[in-house]
Amino acid sequence: MLRTTLFAFIALLIVSCSTEPKKLPILGNRDVQNGDTIYHTIPAFSFVDQDSNNVTNESLAGKAYIADFFFISCPTICPRVKKQMLRIRDRFGKEDNLFFLSHSIDPKRDTVGALKRYAQNLGVDDGKWKFVTGDKYKIYEIADDYFSIAIEDPDAPGGFDHSGRIILVDGDGHVRSFCDGTDPVKVDQFMNDIDVLLAEMNQQ
Repeated sequence: MLRTTLFAFIALLIVSCSTEPKKLPILGNRDVQNGDTIYHTIPAFSFVDQDSNNVTNESLAGKAYIADFFFISCPTICPRVKKQMLRIRDRFGKEDNLFFLSHSIDPKRDTVGALKRYAQNLGVDDGKWKFVTGDKYKIYEIADDYFSIAIEDPDAPGGFDHSGRIILVDGDGHVRSFCDGTDPVKVDQFMNDIDVLLAEMNQQ
C-alpha cells in the first residue's frame, strides 16, 4: 500500500513538473528570416478617439486589447456585439493590462462628438475603451489585419458589410484569438482565452 502511494505521488510530481502553462497560438501567416520566426502583427495605425486623443499602436504597446468594428447606426449585429463587449468589460474592466478598441467603419457620420455620446450612452467613461474614427480606407484596410471584414456595401443593411468579430491582441500586436461577437457561448470561450493571455503576460 505504501509503495503504491509512493509511486502515485512520484507520477503526480512528474506530471505537474512537466506541464507547462497553456498558451494561445499567434494567429496569421508567419515567415522565417535568418532563422527567426516573424509573426503577423497589426501594422502601425493612428486614429482619433471619442475624447479627441490620438490612439496608436505605440500608445497600446505592452497592453492587450479587445478590438471590433462597428458603426453607430448599424441596424443589425452591432448592438448584439456591443452587448457582448460590455459583458467582457464587466468581467475584465479592472485589468490594468487590457484595453478596448472599437473602430467605426462610418467615419462620415460617426464623428468624435457622436462617438463621445455613444460611449456615454453605453456607460463607458474610464478611458480604457477607445471608440476611434479616422480615414475610412485605412480603417477598412486594417480590418483585414484583424481577420475581420469592414467595407461599404449599398446593398447591406445600413450600407456597410462587417463581420461582428471580436478580436484579442497581445502587447506585441499579435492576434491571439477571435470569436463571433453575436454568439454569447463563443464569447464565453473567448473570455477564457483572455484569462489565458493575461496569465501569460503576468508571467513575463
